[in-house]
Amino acid sequence: MRDKRFDEGHEEVNGVSGPYVLGLGEVDEDQAGLVGGKAAHLGALSRIDGVRVPDGFCVTTDAFRRVVARAPEVGALLDRLAGADPDDRQAVRELSAEVRRAVEEAVIPDDLADGITGAVARSGEGAAYAVRSSATAEDLPTASFAGQQDTYLNVVGPAAVLRHVSRCWASLFTERAVTYRRRNGIDDRTVHMAVVVQRMAFPDASGVLFTADPVTGNRRTATVDAGFGLGEALVSGLVNPDVFAVRDGEVVARTIAVKERAVHALPGGGTREVAVAPEQRERPALTDAQVVELVRLGRRIEARFGCPQDIEWCLTDDGFRIVQSRPITTLFPVPVPVPVPVPVPVSEVAEGGRARSVYVSVGHQQMMTDAMKPLGWSMWQRTAMVPMHEAGGRLFVDVTPRLASPASRAALLDILGKGDPLVRDALETVLERDGFAPPVPDADPVGPPAGSPSEASVTEVDPAVVAELVERSETSLAALERDIRTKSGPELFDFLAEAFEEHKRVLSDPLSIQAIMAGMEATWWLNDKLGEWLGEKNAADTLTLSAPGNITSEMGLDLLDVADAIRPHPELVAFLNGVDVQHDDFLDELVKLPGGTGAREAIETYLGRYGMRCVGEIDITRPRWSERPATLVPPILDNVRNFGPGAAERRFEQGRQKALQAERDVLSRLRALPDGERKADETKRMIDQVRAFAGYREYPKYGIVCRYFLYKQALLAEAGRLVRDGVLAEPEDVYCLTFQELEDVVRSRRLDDRLIARRREEFRSYETLTPPRVLTSDGDAVTGSYRRDDVPAGALAGLAVSTGSVEGRARVILDLADAELEEGDILVTRFTDPSWSPLFVGVAGLVTEVGGLMTHGAVIAREYGLPAVVGVDRATRLIRDGQRIRVHGTDGYVEILG
Repeated sequence: MRDKRFDEGHEEVNGVSGPYVLGLGEVDEDQAGLVGGKAAHLGALSRIDGVRVPDGFCVTTDAFRRVVARAPEVGALLDRLAGADPDDRQAVRELSAEVRRAVEEAVIPDDLADGITGAVARSGEGAAYAVRSSATAEDLPTASFAGQQDTYLNVVGPAAVLRHVSRCWASLFTERAVTYRRRNGIDDRTVHMAVVVQRMAFPDASGVLFTADPVTGNRRTATVDAGFGLGEALVSGLVNPDVFAVRDGEVVARTIAVKERAVHALPGGGTREVAVAPEQRERPALTDAQVVELVRLGRRIEARFGCPQDIEWCLTDDGFRIVQSRPITTLFPVPVPVPVPVPVPVSEVAEGGRARSVYVSVGHQQMMTDAMKPLGWSMWQRTAMVPMHEAGGRLFVDVTPRLASPASRAALLDILGKGDPLVRDALETVLERDGFAPPVPDADPVGPPAGSPSEASVTEVDPAVVAELVERSETSLAALERDIRTKSGPELFDFLAEAFEEHKRVLSDPLSIQAIMAGMEATWWLNDKLGEWLGEKNAADTLTLSAPGNITSEMGLDLLDVADAIRPHPELVAFLNGVDVQHDDFLDELVKLPGGTGAREAIETYLGRYGMRCVGEIDITRPRWSERPATLVPPILDNVRNFGPGAAERRFEQGRQKALQAERDVLSRLRALPDGERKADETKRMIDQVRAFAGYREYPKYGIVCRYFLYKQALLAEAGRLVRDGVLAEPEDVYCLTFQELEDVVRSRRLDDRLIARRREEFRSYETLTPPRVLTSDGDAVTGSYRRDDVPAGALAGLAVSTGSVEGRARVILDLADAELEEGDILVTRFTDPSWSPLFVGVAGLVTEVGGLMTHGAVIAREYGLPAVVGVDRATRLIRDGQRIRVHGTDGYVEILG
């Protein structure tokens, strides 16, 4: 007897009963919750003109829920699985197997079984079917779940279809599927399984089409993998596929494999491997014309879904059938195209007349390559001095106009190359590709190229301007702090529009730029001239030790003073050793212990000056030290353990004396050379310049971060009001909105809750992506490489940014809160913005994956005299925590010793 409770309100559609069974023609991607991702996409595919999908039906997630609800042991097992330690693979494996057994053995109610077998009967009882899983967390824009659940081919007869439907339900809980969901932040209990049952296609050839190159990311190039028979031969790795590359409607590359085996359907059901006839083994599975036709179909599918697709296809006597399409989730997104100033060379115009653009990563310049939430990147856009474009939660600058002529191109490559040689190499790689370099004639540049170390190129500025610039910045900041407190609602956003203009005015102060360039140019001059005259490599590194007025290096030294207030009190040290990084009320408990009042005052004084800083500080949504002061506990304890009293003053003075001695030595050696007095006098002027201005290089960023903290406090206060009014669920929801969207919400007092959920999901996917240094509008993600022959075999090449050589234990640290260092350790991490500086005082050397000659980590490494190599590709993966390594900071490479 049919259970009528589950049929109320539902009618039969085209002879197919619901809600448990729906024809594929009745569903689309808006019904993914009912039919799963695969079926939703198949339903949408079937509506695309010219695209043929094998006929079939879907057993909905309502059917799965009903069966699971009748098997209470499944719910109990899922609760146990949810509570299992994610690192305990054995427990996950065993619990997953128990859930699978319970689901597969669950009884299918008669009425549900009748609905499924009835649909089979209508399609032909003797026909063969593909029975395929279709989970609600599958074929998502942010997680494809490719291959995580099961598919069964050539299933013949209603009873066999029923058995394989249960197997598909159970495959929702394979170990690989459970692990994949956990990695993507998806709770097993929130995922449900539908099943697609389609008429089998018996193909001559099958394979996969990627509408964008899955390796380079190029959206203009499609790739086709093809083999004989069923696609299982390719998926299982039984054979190597033929591979075709198609660009602009033409096959531009092909590799034809020797195909000795294929998978074919058996007459009574199931599949088997067969040998390919010898005369067929080297024959292409598709002709070029068929490949081009297939890619045309793929472009229609891509246009329908709005993003590059991973498409499974098969070729039968009457043409192509599409059996699945899902987003390619591993590609780095492309910024929204923007107009390129004319003239745009013909060679730069792609298919359809769209100008091709080249973008450089902002994160690699700012030493923060993590994904940012929308409020973070949109705020940086609003306050930046050049237009920036978002992709994958990161920001990029379009440098296409600067590449339009040889002169501006040379200057751009020179300045970017000084900061990060890999950026230069990546740009040159793009420019070397077919037709990308614009052939615009240009007059020969007059004088030396931009950035060359000639005396004329060094800007000599009065050192007194530094104090003036700091005073200007502090005055502007005080006015912002005073005025922003009085603003709320729409008035706050009117005020912020003006504040952002003041922000950019301070940042673009010509005198400030002159002061920064004076220090940088003097550094380049010293390195080049002393290399030429004395054979010294990176001579400026020693000459700039303990340069005065560096707010970032002072931040690290001041934390040594905080340790001095704690070290004499064992109870304080013991208490702090038990503080978790989330324990942000620990300051209130300090005062209960001997010495606690002084320790709290020392920490609060430190926070008063540096509390607006944090890891990834260009992202306004990151928690600041003032908001999460326990973040500072690990580096404070490292300082307590590794240093004695007065270490800050002693360390600074040691660096200053070493720099003075290096200056005396250099000048003495220069005077012994021909024309030595002139060379010594010029060098002395440059040393004075670099020491006067090297410290100021860090101050503008400090001013920016101070202003950002005030903006953040005002916006969070506004978010609190939105929560009280019921517009937001929690204040941090504003992080998922762009600045403009937040302003609109404040003015309208309305918000679509689905936007917040969608942005959180997008952010999780962006976190898994690695941003390239250079990105093109075609989707090419280019990282760059070192083209060097002076690196020993097995060593890791990088950029030399702070001279010297050191050997020690590698500490691979990805989160400042996880730092636990001992004297002599070498810090290995992805990037270091100013917030990492407190760790620098306690390490012997530095290795980073990202960085350049003038980025913050390099500047502070030189300030502290740490041998450092940056821009070491995949350093945190190639170097294991605890390994002994040797850092060659003068020559720019790292040796792994064992």
